[in-house]
Amino acid sequence: METITWQNFEQVELRTGTILEVLDFPEARRPAYKVRVDFGEFGIKWSSAQITKHYTKDTLIGRQILGVINFPKKQIGKFMSEFLVTGFADENGDIVLAAVDKAVPNGSKLI
Repeated sequence: METITWQNFEQVELRTGTILEVLDFPEARRPAYKVRVDFGEFGIKWSSAQITKHYTKDTLIGRQILGVINFPKKQIGKFMSEFLVTGFADENGDIVLAAVDKAVPNGSKLI
């Protein structure tokens, strides 16, 4: 593991957002959803998330998550992902979302 400086960490815009909409993403190579997330002052952004094993579309709406919003946009088929949804792989490699314990304003930065 490489050590980074505090300044390196501060460059990552890891922000909270609330999931507004979840759509199926049948064109994805691995099972995924398209999620639309409100990041407050940073706007509403779309991403693809391979989180179909642990979450249904209904359980995701209104959930607050953590996303990296300053990576370049990424083309996934015909879909443009605007941020990175964060999570952890479980023992089977399925993603469990990184989330906040209590509600905070959308757009809050991880510090």
